[in-house]
Amino acid sequence: MKKVISILMAVVMVFAACMLFSSCTKTEDEEENSTNEAASQESTAMTAKEGVLVMATNAAFPPYEYKEGDSFAGIDVEIATKIAEKLGLTLEIQDVEFGSIIGGVQSGKFDMGVAGMTVNEERLQSVNFTDSYATGVQVVIVNEGSAIASLDDLKADGSMKYGVQQDTTGDIYSSYSVDEGGFGEENVIRYKTGADAVQALKSGKVDAVIIDNEPAKSFVAANEGLKILDTEYAVEDYAICIAKENTALLDAVNEALAELKADGTLQQIINKYIPASLEDSSAA
Repeated sequence: MKKVISILMAVVMVFAACMLFSSCTKTEDEEENSTNEAASQESTAMTAKEGVLVMATNAAFPPYEYKEGDSFAGIDVEIATKIAEKLGLTLEIQDVEFGSIIGGVQSGKFDMGVAGMTVNEERLQSVNFTDSYATGVQVVIVNEGSAIASLDDLKADGSMKYGVQQDTTGDIYSSYSVDEGGFGEENVIRYKTGADAVQALKSGKVDAVIIDNEPAKSFVAANEGLKILDTEYAVEDYAICIAKENTALLDAVNEALAELKADGTLQQIINKYIPASLEDSSAA
């Protein structure tokens, strides 16, 4: 009888040990699954669509962003592609009006805005910006033979009209009052794209166009009879805008940008579109 009881107790102990081992194994598996799930949720929380990085741009701003057939090209497009690769995400590009980018990022429709966008105090009230990836210069385009030969010739007396791309810093700066260094909002005519503003200049609807230097060079090269004044209207930093609450994405994109700067990729992309010997704006 004692032998039977001993055997039964041994069986019970073995069963209990197995149950304990099974319980421990299940707990470890659950912890691992929980960790993986948390990481997945964190990655998803960074972007509006799981596995996708949605970039808003205005593809009429060469060489930063423009269309080649049905495809997107340009400095910002290649930088965003590299960032998406580093984050393990697929890049999706939405071509929208420039003025709708910040609102779309704020609402979560877009994950980030990459459009040769300048960091300024007004925009910082609505969105966060990454570290700067390039320096831009605002310049003035005029017709060859124009009486406007320098910034000193630009007037805010109503006799001159200035074309700008709506909601850009060229628009913002030129719309300031004379006391603030601008020409007055009443003297500024806004267009949806820089190309539209340039066409208005050619047709005599405006006397000058204020726009970023690199797009200005592209527009002048494509349109006879135009020139860029040999002077800077303003110097500014380009960065990527991200919703204020999405600090996870902001940190991740900044980390990716730092790596792209450190290994030379960022400068290689810029040099591809803006040869170093001709470059007036460079990586920050």
